[in-house]
Amino acid sequence: MSDIVLVTYDWVPEMPRGHVRDIRARWALEEAGLAYRVESTPFRDRGAEHLSHQPFGQIPWLVDGDLSIFESGAMLLHLGEKSEVLMPVDRKARAEVKEWLFAALNSVEAATQHWTLLKMMGHDETNPAWAFIDSFATIRLQRLEPVLAAREWLAGSFSVADILMADVLRIVDRLDGLAAYPAAKAYVARATARPAFKKAHADQMAHFAAAD
Repeated sequence: MSDIVLVTYDWVPEMPRGHVRDIRARWALEEAGLAYRVESTPFRDRGAEHLSHQPFGQIPWLVDGDLSIFESGAMLLHLGEKSEVLMPVDRKARAEVKEWLFAALNSVEAATQHWTLLKMMGHDETNPAWAFIDSFATIRLQRLEPVLAAREWLAGSFSVADILMADVLRIVDRLDGLAAYPAAKAYVARATARPAFKKAHADQMAHFAAAD
């Protein structure tokens, strides 16, 4: 059996399926060809054992031998260090991958997450906070668009930075938030056409469907 274990919920409602964040680690593991298995933790009963691995009661977490790692960005960095497929050896190239990985989390996801939540709940112009949230997300996407228009992947070859950025952007795309950003839309399409993403997505959907 593999020493790498990815832990996710045993079940989630239909709306977030395909976007639950264990997909980021699944995708990386599939890209790198690393052996792993998936285990479940209860969605409705997040007890002491869960909190010992993930103090906020969220998922996923990754167990690799004697290590237990939470937060998707930390897991992708860890997996990147295990595979040149996910992160190059060259010092400067690794630094570029890391800065774009953090940009995906801190600059793009931080700006688009509230936009996404309001959209999913059916709130937009009717919500008094919408104008600020929409403009915040718009600025970030406008700055990202020329970067993605000029390159295939963020840091040379495909890397963990692309896994994270594409996953952040694809929920925005699902809600038609990339209509004005053709380079970002094409980037998401390129990334999600990769066989490793398709397998990770199918496996996540099957995992939650099995619990229905």
